[in-house]
Amino acid sequence: MSAPLVLTMAPPDLDSLVLVLAASSLAALVSRLHRTLVLPTVVVEIVLGIMIGPEVLGWASVDAYLLFLENLGLAFLFFFAGLEVIEKKVPRRAVARGTGGWAISLALGLTVGIVLEHAGVDASWWLLGIALATTALGTLVPILSDAGLLTTPLGRAVLGTGVAGEFWPIVVISIFLTGTYGAGQEIVLLFLFGGVVALGAVVALRSRPPRIVGVLQSTLMTTGQAAVRMALLLLAALVLLARDVGFDFVLGAFAAGVIAGIALDGPSGATVRLRLEGIGFGFLIPIYFVVTGMTFDIDSLLSARGMGLAALFLALLVVVRGASALLWLRQLPTRETVGLALFGATGLPLIVAIVGIGADRGAITSQVGASLIGAGMLSVLVFPLVAIRIVGEGGAPGPEVSDQEY
Repeated sequence: MSAPLVLTMAPPDLDSLVLVLAASSLAALVSRLHRTLVLPTVVVEIVLGIMIGPEVLGWASVDAYLLFLENLGLAFLFFFAGLEVIEKKVPRRAVARGTGGWAISLALGLTVGIVLEHAGVDASWWLLGIALATTALGTLVPILSDAGLLTTPLGRAVLGTGVAGEFWPIVVISIFLTGTYGAGQEIVLLFLFGGVVALGAVVALRSRPPRIVGVLQSTLMTTGQAAVRMALLLLAALVLLARDVGFDFVLGAFAAGVIAGIALDGPSGATVRLRLEGIGFGFLIPIYFVVTGMTFDIDSLLSARGMGLAALFLALLVVVRGASALLWLRQLPTRETVGLALFGATGLPLIVAIVGIGADRGAITSQVGASLIGAGMLSVLVFPLVAIRIVGEGGAPGPEVSDQEY
């Protein structure tokens, strides 16, 4: 007869879990209380996490259960980043131009990273370079929509810039952060992983047996929720595959989002996306950002060196990421090009994720990470508002530009 199973783990800290959920709920309300000034919810979540965490009030602490939920939230964050790439239907010319601009940003960012590391900034040059070359597309989309800019030529330019600023940093950082194999082997494995993802995308696009489709559709409004369960299975499977191959799990999460976006590209897919958004944005992703606030090194940020680094990083975001807007100068008026530069320099969620992943691997110190996240928080608070003030709501008047021109 086998011995009874004995659980040796400490019980979950339910007090802290309730406080984290309360902070995430309060953030959703506080960010929308003012009619004219809508705060990015992610910033409020981090701030509330700082308040309830050990650095300020000390009401809540992070245990193994919260860390697990935080990692699930991070996986969902990258899953929805992949979903957005497909869902926004960004014109290919816009994505191609955005990719070219991102390559310029990456070159500038890596150069800046080398200079900063040699100047004594305690962070790996490649991590600084990639973090400075990101764009918070998920944060920008509702801001552009509320300002009436999403369907304008400027909006399409921002979408192209944002897709590149989310997709390519994930791919590049997956190579830099593994260290499991040599660089050549990692690139080969990346291509093999990409082949698996491409095959999954082809299957999602073309292989839709009527009987399976019927089952998926029939359970959309029932307790079965087969499509939602399959999307979660896909997320878990690709996260596991990416980890076993040697890449960071966020690459698998992003790839799962791309495949799910292709599979859900249709009228019935909207319902499934709403269900997934309820799980992600209603539960797990807010926990990720609140817990990030709880572990945030606020003392380092508020020191003289921390504030100086944050100001420097904020300026570098404009220089590094804003430089890609020069590729659009001949397609957009000068004023809108300036707005594009500021929108492109808005980059908090990916910065938080990159700093967290890098910190786990000793690639960045707590103080530099806090300053980089602080700069990201200021970027989402300041840059979009300034850009809209420069461009004007609805965009500058001018001739309509077709998608093909991008």
